[in-house]
Amino acid sequence: MVERDKVPILSIVGFSGSGKTTYIVRLIPALTSRGLKVATIKHHHREFDLDKPGKDTWRHKQAGAAVTVISSPARIGVVMDADHDHSPDELAFFARGVDLILTEGYKRGGYPKVEIFRPEATENKKPFCLDDPALLALVSNEELDLKVPLFDFEDVAGVAELIIKRFGFTPKR
Repeated sequence: MVERDKVPILSIVGFSGSGKTTYIVRLIPALTSRGLKVATIKHHHREFDLDKPGKDTWRHKQAGAAVTVISSPARIGVVMDADHDHSPDELAFFARGVDLILTEGYKRGGYPKVEIFRPEATENKKPFCLDDPALLALVSNEELDLKVPLFDFEDVAGVAELIIKRFGFTPKR
């Protein structure tokens, strides 16, 4: 495990509908099977609600609690108001004890990133992060001339190996 202040953050980015979530769901087991403990942070542009109307924690928030925590032997959930759009560095506090934080989104952030690209998911038909120095790799089934490695959608293991090498992890098999 890596020290808290050294936990790397890797953003999985792409246009809406490109398959980011699907790819992350496939990438997580490829990393955890190599011995890494992975956290995820999902960026959302609009307001959302994790709680269910009428449930106790929902009622606590509705009554004015600034933070509501629910705890069981198996899970902890936190619902709190935000005063700004928090960065992954600010949210990493909630991901203690992990080796790697994957974010879904934050394509304009300066974090190392892997872009998921499907031309049908964008109007301009080209990847968003081509000129971004933080781009580590691109995942696409398109033939593209790139300065970074290109992986097809099925090569999740290849991306996992790239991540392990890039961040200096020792894989456990």
